[in-house]
Amino acid sequence: MCPTPSGYQSPDDGTGVGYVNAHTHIYSALVPLMTRGLLANGLPTDPANFKENLERLWWQLDRALDESTLQASAELYVAEAQYGQTAALIDHHESPNFIEGSLDVLHDACAHMGMYALLCYGITERNGGAQEAARGLAENRRFLERDKSEFVRGAVGLHASFTLSDESIRAAGELAAEFSAPLHIHVAEDPLDVEDAQQRGYEGVIDRLDKLGALQENAILAHGVHLTREEVELASERGVWFVQNPKSNRGNGVGYPRHLAAAAKAALGTDGWSSLMFGEHAVLMEDAAQAEAAGAIGELSSAARRLITSGALGLQLFPALAKSPATPLRPSADQLTTIQDNAQRAADRLWARMEEMREAPRNKKSL
Repeated sequence: MCPTPSGYQSPDDGTGVGYVNAHTHIYSALVPLMTRGLLANGLPTDPANFKENLERLWWQLDRALDESTLQASAELYVAEAQYGQTAALIDHHESPNFIEGSLDVLHDACAHMGMYALLCYGITERNGGAQEAARGLAENRRFLERDKSEFVRGAVGLHASFTLSDESIRAAGELAAEFSAPLHIHVAEDPLDVEDAQQRGYEGVIDRLDKLGALQENAILAHGVHLTREEVELASERGVWFVQNPKSNRGNGVGYPRHLAAAAKAALGTDGWSSLMFGEHAVLMEDAAQAEAAGAIGELSSAARRLITSGALGLQLFPALAKSPATPLRPSADQLTTIQDNAQRAADRLWARMEEMREAPRNKKSL
């Protein structure tokens, strides 16, 4: 039997439902536990660009995930989120070598620990082409069809348009429409996403999604850093949600999304960073102040509403959040220690697997 999910009467978010992390990656929870190995191997202390950061860390990490490491990551991320007074997570998952059943692992951790969660698998073609995308779509479909906890819902995920063909994007839009489920995708996080869409003959990422039937009402578009004001306004007309991720954008050096102030619905996420939403919001306010100092208009007032808008998104997805208890559910201190110890062991296994996968091509070349 699942416990009652957490709810926190936060004086900061203004909704009385606790913090809602509108875009995250639960699978990333083990990364801070691998810091020594990452630094020792130069991954990726000084990447040349955004794509190199993906290739040197995040895409290696997600390929190395298996069931046990994903479970440990989920338990740690949820526990730490609960200690940070987060009531709901909107997750975007990828594990190319563990696709089938991966969403069940996340479901079970969230349901057992009492965390509201919207879950999806982010389809991509970056490892195995169209077949990989088809397997990701099948996992989304299977999860949408299965019986789920009252705390968990399903969505349809796409990694980012620059890793997908038109056919896969169109198919994802059709699947989302079939189940009246939200689409969840990274959009224009880096200029390469925009450039890729233009090279395919579109005006940009928003035009591409729109023409392929993926710019749907209540779609969740993470980042939007390199969108124009006109693109933000068009997407808003379609009824989408934008999600700003200030710590991640700052850490990846991709820039500040100067036009999200024009969005009708813009929420706040962490993009896999810790789910401490008050800290994320503080970084956002710093960045907004710098943007206004550089001449932008309305950034501070827009940024100040992000937590409130995130709460509204959470209530739209999970109306029961409004009835959540004022005292948040979270593991006991002893339970948290057990979760952390298990996570450290899992992180060691995950790092070893990443090392093995990096060495495999080198060994093959030496034969």
